[in-house]
Amino acid sequence: MTDPTTSAVARPPAQGYRRLDRALDWICVLLMLGATSVVVLQVFCRYVLNASLPWPEEAAQFLFVWAVFLGMALLTFRDRHIAISLFVPKMGAVWQHHHAAFLRVMNVIACVILVIHGIDFMNRALQVLPALRIPLKYLFMAVPVGGAVALIFMTAPLKGRAWWSGLAALAAGIAGYFILKAGGGALFGEASSTTILMVVTLGLIFAEVPIVYALVLGSFAGLTPLPPLMLVTITQNMSGALNSFTLLAIPFFILAAAVMNAGGITVRIVDLAYHLVGHFRGGLGQANIVTNVMLAGVSGSSTADASATAKLLVPQMEKHGYDRAFSCALTAAASTLANMIPPGLGLIIYAALASVSVGALFVGTIVPGLMVALALSLVVWLISVRRGYGGHTDRSTGAVRWRAFWLATPALCLPVIIVGGVRFGIFTATEAGAIAFVFALFCGALIYRGLTIDNLSEAFREAVEDTVAVAVIIAAASPFAWILTFEQAPQKIAAWLGALTGNAFYLLLLINLFLIFVGLFIEMIAALVILVPILVPVVVAAGVDPLQFGIVMVMNLVIGALTPPLGVLVFTTARVGGAPSTAVFRAILPFIGMQLVVLVLVTMIPQITLLPIRWFGP
Repeated sequence: MTDPTTSAVARPPAQGYRRLDRALDWICVLLMLGATSVVVLQVFCRYVLNASLPWPEEAAQFLFVWAVFLGMALLTFRDRHIAISLFVPKMGAVWQHHHAAFLRVMNVIACVILVIHGIDFMNRALQVLPALRIPLKYLFMAVPVGGAVALIFMTAPLKGRAWWSGLAALAAGIAGYFILKAGGGALFGEASSTTILMVVTLGLIFAEVPIVYALVLGSFAGLTPLPPLMLVTITQNMSGALNSFTLLAIPFFILAAAVMNAGGITVRIVDLAYHLVGHFRGGLGQANIVTNVMLAGVSGSSTADASATAKLLVPQMEKHGYDRAFSCALTAAASTLANMIPPGLGLIIYAALASVSVGALFVGTIVPGLMVALALSLVVWLISVRRGYGGHTDRSTGAVRWRAFWLATPALCLPVIIVGGVRFGIFTATEAGAIAFVFALFCGALIYRGLTIDNLSEAFREAVEDTVAVAVIIAAASPFAWILTFEQAPQKIAAWLGALTGNAFYLLLLINLFLIFVGLFIEMIAALVILVPILVPVVVAAGVDPLQFGIVMVMNLVIGALTPPLGVLVFTTARVGGAPSTAVFRAILPFIGMQLVVLVLVTMIPQITLLPIRWFGP
C-alpha cells in the first residue's frame, strides 16, 4: 500500500546506517509478529481452553504502537512514506537537489516536534495499563523514540552532496522548529487554527512532503497561536490513535496477504478462476476479475492484490493478444474489490473511526462489491468483443475444474472463516485478521508448500513496511481531526451543507462529488481518517444511515486510487506489468466510468446495503 516519495535523498554508504536499518527492520517484524501471536493466543485460550486472558489486547496494542513508530523511522530512511508525486520528476537535476534539501528540513522539523512534545507528554502520563500494570509512559515513549531514530537517519548526507549536508539539514530543521514555535502566532496573524491547519497541510502535501510529516507540521502550525500546553495534544493524539484493538486488523490482514502470495495460494486461485471463466469472450480478463473477487475475501488490501495479480496475469494476457496497458488497467480496477468485499481494510478503518459495527459493514458491502465485479466484467466483454480478445480457449472439463477447485479449497475457506466468524460473534475483526494470518501460514507451509525461509522473511518485511506506511498516517491524522473538532469544523460544514440542501439524497450527491475530488489527491486511508470525523455527524443529522454512508465513502475513495495524479493502483500495476502509466490511465477510463455508475446506484438505493444488514447482519 506504500509509494516511494520522489525525493532524491540517497541511501548513505556508511555501514552504520545500514546496520541500524537492518536491526530496526527485524525489530519491527518481531514486534508485529509478537502482536499477532498474542491475539492468536487469546483466541486459543477463549475457545479451546474456555478461559480468556486479561492482558493480550493490551500487549498486542503495546507491541503494535512500538512497531509503527520505529517503522516510521525506517521508512524515513528508505524514502518509503506515502507522498503525492506531482512535479518533481519533471524538474531539472539542480531543482531536484533543492527539493530534496527542502524535504529533509521539513522532515526534521516534524521529527523534532515528535521528540520534544512526545517527551513532554510522556512525562505527564501517570496512569498504568490495567492488566499489564505497565506505566502508560512506556507506551507513549514510542513516539519520541521513533522521532529520535528518524533524526539519526536524517544525519545521512543528501545525494550528490558533501558529507555534512545531512547535518546542515538537521541544524536547519531544529532552528526551523524553534522559529515556528516562537513566531507562529505572529506569522499566521488572526487566522483560525483550522485555516492554518488546512493551508499548511495541503501546501506541504502538494509540495510532496510525506503525508505523515505534512499532517504533523500542519497540526503544529495550527496550534502555535494557542497556549504552549496545547502542543502536547499532537503526540497525545498520535499515540492514542494507534492504541486501538480494532486497528490491529490492518497489520494482520496485510501479513495474511503477504504470506498468501509467498506461499502459492494466489497461484491456486488464479488457476481456478481461469478454468471457470477462461473460455468466455475476454476469458483471461474475466479470470482476472474472478481472481480479485476471491483474493478480496482473503487479503483486504488492494495494493497487495494489484501487485500479485499483475505479476501473474499481465504477462499471460499479453501473450494471448491482450494489450498490456488494458491488462494493467483491468488489474488495477479489479483490485479495488479488495476494499469493497470483506475484509476490506477501508471498511475496518471506517468502522473504528465512526464507531459502527465492522460485522455489519462486512455484510452490507457484499452486494455492492459483487455489483462492481459484474460491472467490470461487462466492460471487459464489450472491449473484448470490439478488439477480438479471447474466446479461443476450449471450455475446461468438469474433471479439470473440480481438480482446480479442490486445490484452491483451503484458500477459499478463508473468506468463509473471516466473514462467518465476525458475523456470528466468534471473534472480532482483529482476531479474524490474526486467524487469517495463521491460516495462510498453515496453507502456504503445509498444504501448498510454497513457503521458504527466504520468501517468508521477505513477505514479513514487506507487510510490516506496508502496515507502517498506513498506520503512521492514521496516527498523524488524529491531531488533525482533533483540531477540526476543537474548532467545531464538522458543525460549520454541516450548517453550510444544510444551507445548500436539506434533502439527504442531494446531500449525498454533493458529498460524492467532494470525495471524488479528494480522491484525486489524497490516499484512501488518509482521507478516511481526516474526513470521517467531519462527514459522519453531517450525514447522520440528515438522516443517512452511517453504515450505508461508510460503504459509499469507501467505494468513492477507492476509485481515487485509479485516478491521476495519485493513482496508487495504476502506478503499482504499471510498474509490475511493465506498461507506461499514461497508457494505463487512458485504458482505465471505461472501468472508472462503470464503477461510478454502481456508486450512484448504491447511493440512490440504500436498500442495496441496508437490507442484507437487516437480514444477515450482527
